Amino acid sequence: MALQPTSTRDQILVLLKKQQELTVASVAVKLDITEMAVRRHLNTLEKDGYVMTSLVRQSMGRPVKLYRLTSAGEELFPRDYSSLAIDLLRGTEQINGPGVVWKLFLQRNNRLIRKHEKRLSSKDYDEKVNELARIQNEDGYMVELVREEDGSYVIKQFNCPLFKAAKQFPDLCKAERALFQELLSPAEVKCETFMLSGQAPYCYYKINRTN
Repeated sequence: MALQPTSTRDQILVLLKKQQELTVASVAVKLDITEMAVRRHLNTLEKDGYVMTSLVRQSMGRPVKLYRLTSAGEELFPRDYSSLAIDLLRGTEQINGPGVVWKLFLQRNNRLIRKHEKRLSSKDYDEKVNELARIQNEDGYMVELVREEDGSYVIKQFNCPLFKAAKQFPDLCKAERALFQELLSPAEVKCETFMLSGQAPYCYYKINRTN
């Protein structure tokens, strides 16, 4: 969700970002709108997962409900993680040479393999492919999985959370193919199209079982 400064809903998000915790009454005063309107917006934001509440007991009177941002709400504000990652990789490459970045990508693959092995180890080949598609979707890759008539699979990824880093370090794409190959073994994984090439708005993987 892109923040729009003129939106009441987004003004509330900005207030919560600055103040950390606020009541309905304090938001109403700061924005000069009714508490009913504030409550309606906060209820929507809470339903969408951007805001959460807590009750604070007072020495006298009823507990006060405080609203604050969730981690998802915090992520609505700009955070340039990709630039930091790219700068760190460039610095590492300058100090240790170009081969070290590929080693880092392979180390990342090993961590991901350990992370996902429990989800995949007890599954047969077809179940593994479907589980891999679910894992990639959970990580934001917007996967479309198709089983072809010959028994092969096609994975299309319409989003790449690592796109900016991959533009600077294309070996990241090769590492992803190697990761799929390892997770789906025994299988042959080919990348027919990388989003990075500009040939298509997705990465296209062709997967064939090898035994």
